[in-house]
Amino acid sequence: MDILASTSGYEAYLKAELGPEVVAKDLTKKRAEMRRGPFPFLRATYWRWAEIVLEISPELADAPSLLAVGDIHLENFGTWRDADGRLVWGVNDFDEAAEMPYALDLLRLATSGLLAASPAGQDAAQIEEALLSGYTAGLDNPGPAVLDRDLAWLRQLVVVAEGHRQEFWDKLKKKRKRFEALPADERPTLWPRYAAALRAALPAGSDEPRMWAQCAGLGSLGRPRWVAEAKWQGDWVIREAKGIVPSGWTRAHTDRGRAIRCMEIATGRFRAPDPWHDVTDGVAIRRLSPNNRKIETEKPLLPENEDGTEGRLGQDVLLSTDMLGAMARDLASVHLGCGGEADRLQRDLARRSKGWLADAARRAARAVATEQKLFADRSQ
Repeated sequence: MDILASTSGYEAYLKAELGPEVVAKDLTKKRAEMRRGPFPFLRATYWRWAEIVLEISPELADAPSLLAVGDIHLENFGTWRDADGRLVWGVNDFDEAAEMPYALDLLRLATSGLLAASPAGQDAAQIEEALLSGYTAGLDNPGPAVLDRDLAWLRQLVVVAEGHRQEFWDKLKKKRKRFEALPADERPTLWPRYAAALRAALPAGSDEPRMWAQCAGLGSLGRPRWVAEAKWQGDWVIREAKGIVPSGWTRAHTDRGRAIRCMEIATGRFRAPDPWHDVTDGVAIRRLSPNNRKIETEKPLLPENEDGTEGRLGQDVLLSTDMLGAMARDLASVHLGCGGEADRLQRDLARRSKGWLADAARRAARAVATEQKLFADRSQ
């Protein structure tokens, strides 16, 4: 099955799962993003990765299986506040979590690094070294990346600059006004389960919320996504609701079942979880705020310089050896937090030949780039 047939098959699957809730115009946007380049294509097409990754790297099929992230990539990391108000950084999207060979998470993360890298970016061997070093460190000493006291270098990178904080509120207001300007018959339907989930997630005593639909992300395009904004104790609180379907991995590997395991992995033993993240009745809820955000490759990441100019681009930071190592270390903590055994994973890593991850990432990056070009050339 080629990429065009695979895309049509996935869209039919999404419609079978969500019925009339599917947002058709967002599927059109998804296809446009897939045509834009290999990295957005990778982010938008986890279902396709699940279909072909073991054909690309069959040698990874015998790696120990555990509850893995699945759709892991450079932009699947971000910050949030935990139950004690501490700033935490780490993997922050588990929509595609499923049981699979652990090495596939490392491979997808490495592949995303190759596809996102600029011509002067790190090569596959450098990415492998950083990821395996960080992953091994995480197996030896798992735990969340809490930034309030330790990890000053990481805190400096991901702290919200004042300009970005204001940008968050301005962008939110613009999206709401754009939605409110639509004629009533052009607005997406607010289905009852999304409205109920949003209301339940707001603090007790908050004012009547305003709700609007928004288009965001890449992998989840086509699923309903709604935002609620309510006044509570002097200022606004924001919640987002997003439709969830079984992982693309379980769809491609039908023997894996249909369980949605987002919360199981998000609240694993070695996590400092986001207390506002929940999944109920097929709807994922999270808090939106300047501190609850993804780190993006195409957006400046560091605070503004003293002269008012922006810091380094997010891509440069995300592809640094330190950041790649931190990503892999957090990934190891995620793997161990849901039943993964450190000794077993270490033995598997030790038996693999030098360069295994770099070689597999090169093959995967070539396969993704080839499919992306075919899709861009032949789709509309």
